[in-house]
Amino acid sequence: MKKLYIETYGCQMNVNDTEVVFSILAREGFERTEDIAEADVIFANTCSIRDNAEQRIWGRLDYFSTFRKSRPGVLVGILGCMAERLKDKLLDTGKVDIVAGPDAYRNLPALIAEASSGHPGINVILSREETYGDISPVRIDKGGVSAFISIMRGCNNVCSYCVVPYTRGAERSRDWRTIVREACECVEKGYREVTLLGQNVDSYLFEDVNFAKLLALVADVSPQLRVRFSTSHPKDISDEVIATMASRPNICHQIHLPVQSGNDRILEKMRRRYTREWYLGRVAKIREAMPDCGISTDAIVGFCSETEEEFRDTLSLFREVGFDSAFMFNYSERPGTLAARNYPDDVPPEVKTRRLNELIELQNNLSLESNRRDLDKVFEVLVEGPSKKGDGQLCGRNGAGKMCVWTDSEHKACDYVQVRVLDCSSATLLCELVKQ
Repeated sequence: MKKLYIETYGCQMNVNDTEVVFSILAREGFERTEDIAEADVIFANTCSIRDNAEQRIWGRLDYFSTFRKSRPGVLVGILGCMAERLKDKLLDTGKVDIVAGPDAYRNLPALIAEASSGHPGINVILSREETYGDISPVRIDKGGVSAFISIMRGCNNVCSYCVVPYTRGAERSRDWRTIVREACECVEKGYREVTLLGQNVDSYLFEDVNFAKLLALVADVSPQLRVRFSTSHPKDISDEVIATMASRPNICHQIHLPVQSGNDRILEKMRRRYTREWYLGRVAKIREAMPDCGISTDAIVGFCSETEEEFRDTLSLFREVGFDSAFMFNYSERPGTLAARNYPDDVPPEVKTRRLNELIELQNNLSLESNRRDLDKVFEVLVEGPSKKGDGQLCGRNGAGKMCVWTDSEHKACDYVQVRVLDCSSATLLCELVKQ
């Protein structure tokens, strides 16, 4: 069998896409390998959300080329968002044989055949129908604990800073029946957690099944199956979704709710289509229904024309919400976006860096405060496996998504255990096993 090696960069959607590619090419006689030196085909599944994500791939191409030169016949391909955005530039390097966008993975066998005959294989056509709903992914989670299930593809929001609508196309929802089927398959294979994925899961709609109904359908597959999801859009997360989460014990009380900025002028310029007041109202509704719900967020600092006072609004919103965790970034201009076409990237780099460091410091303190509030509490945790700390310790997340670590020689991955929080850092709850 020919050997296939894939490096995956970026979001959880890309991880799931890699699993789809492994499944498609397994039917064509390809076997997955983690040793690049023995691979016949080398792929990088790429991300374009920020410039530094793309810069990593340019560096990896030089490395891939060493195998291409030393072993005649080895093919190198770029998949995903970067392939969609920079197809011509990639081919012009002479280091890439195959370029395939996110909707072209079914065509990979033909593209590989084309490249094997000496002609570059390229397909970056975006689709309004493709969801890969009929394909059972080849899971790459070695522990067999948690699986990703893509419920939709593309995005219609067109936030002014974001390249995703241009690299992943228009939004389309997958048939809910195939999603439930895939969740059932996960349970049959021993998985104990699934994460439903979409650029904006709250806008899921297939026939008469909206996201709240889909959540209930997946949760009802098995009481032993935990259900998470990502990502929610603040303008779309509904009272019905919140109520469904509160009504099902196996739907984890965790919501990733990207705010991006705490200032209304910047939010409007970003085309987020909600206000600070609306966002805080959604947080209040979530906490009213689920006081224990973990809430995380994304934020961009230094967006076009952001003033110091407007940045301070983001700091004050972080303090008001008290996020459990956050992903925080400097604004990175992405070619072709509305912001790149219409607004100058005029906040100096040193100002962006200073603001980012200030926000990170604040969030570290907020995360520590959040974790300290959990001291002496008992949580049910799904064991993921041995902790990186070693010393006979296991790790796993509680329902709010917080990582717990404890000493344990009795349990293994996929077990549910009760732990009590003894101490904490800003990132981890340090626990003891509660005997049952």
